Amino acid sequence: EYTMSTTKKMSVTQLIIITAVNMMGSGIVMLPAKLAQVGGLSIISWLVTAVGSLLLAYAFAKCGMYSQKSGGMDGYAEYTFGKAGNFLCGYSYGISIIIANVAIATSAVGYGATFLGAELTPGMTCLATIAVLWIATLPNFGGPGVTGKLSSITVWGVILPILAMSTVGWFYFSGNLYVANWNVHNLPFGEAATNAITMTLWSFLGLESACANADAVDNPEKSVPTAVLCATALCAVIYIASTNVLFGMLPAAEIEQSSAPFGLAFAHMFGPLAGRVVMGMMTIACMGCLMGWQFTLPNIFKSMAREGFMPSAFAYTNRFGAPAKGMLILTLIQTAMAFMAISPNLNQQFEIPVNLATIANLISYILCMSAVKNILITANKQKEMAFSLFAAAVGGVYSLYAAYASGFEAMTYGSLVVFAGMLFYGYISSRYDLETSKA
Repeated sequence: EYTMSTTKKMSVTQLIIITAVNMMGSGIVMLPAKLAQVGGLSIISWLVTAVGSLLLAYAFAKCGMYSQKSGGMDGYAEYTFGKAGNFLCGYSYGISIIIANVAIATSAVGYGATFLGAELTPGMTCLATIAVLWIATLPNFGGPGVTGKLSSITVWGVILPILAMSTVGWFYFSGNLYVANWNVHNLPFGEAATNAITMTLWSFLGLESACANADAVDNPEKSVPTAVLCATALCAVIYIASTNVLFGMLPAAEIEQSSAPFGLAFAHMFGPLAGRVVMGMMTIACMGCLMGWQFTLPNIFKSMAREGFMPSAFAYTNRFGAPAKGMLILTLIQTAMAFMAISPNLNQQFEIPVNLATIANLISYILCMSAVKNILITANKQKEMAFSLFAAAVGGVYSLYAAYASGFEAMTYGSLVVFAGMLFYGYISSRYDLETSKA
């Protein structure tokens, strides 16, 4: 087995980029189509989500600075819940990414198909999604240095169009159209805002991926907090500006039906060719985002394997520092899941795994927020306790509300996934808990 100490690691700049890529690539490209079901009123959801995500990011930054346990988020949870918390956090987070990556691959297929002018049946979309998953996995066998460099390039496929939309787009903004798109179904204020919370939260999922890649970066005690806070703040500004200008540019019904909403917007502003170019750029950005997540995912299972929670195959790394066997196993699992998500409508095919991934992810957030106090006490950082606990408490309550807003169906299926993990832990817990009790 090769270790990360013998391989080139990411810089803090690369970690900021890959964290931003993990958020933006999965969160923005299909998001306007979903938010169009609510309308401009979704800006309320954006503001709530941005504040909640920044507080979560602050709490995660403190965990990254002072945790003495390896493994990122699952190591944080161990401070409060012991080995069971370590397992449950890593398991929930890992499951959420397995599911989420299928949704990201679906986004890439949607933009790619529109770019090529192809009409895909649900079955064809499924096969294309599987192909995208494998294409995004292969470069990661070259290790974290390759992943970081490629992400630094592909991220411009989303950054440039979004920045253009957030600036030039305002010259095409119509206040009257924005008012018409404010609440397209005349829903009660609270209901409309709640309906959009799940998708706006989805756009910030990934803020914690800097923690998950802590072993792959130089000086993680400083690099991880910097990456979490900088990437989250950057994405918040970009998200709110770019999606709101879109509602003053196109009717909500057109946005909702589009498989490539930003391509549609650029076609409206600059003509069909510009729209197609943006679709191509967004497709590349989705691929880069998926590549980053496909690298993050096996690192989570590698950390769990080193704790003894998963088979030793997940702990194996090749000479480039890449968890090669884990990548193969997990991509095969995602291949099987892609067949389960077949839906006649691409937006629905995107939404189903999004809701499930959100629930599984929120469980790991709640576990980590519960550990902030113990981490600071262990590190003797009582002077930083007050605001850190405030951020963790609000972040935890926000996570509970976001779980509620995901809907009872998502909560039910997400809970079943977690309960299955608890059942599995019961079979392996004796090697930890019995040893602790004897001690």
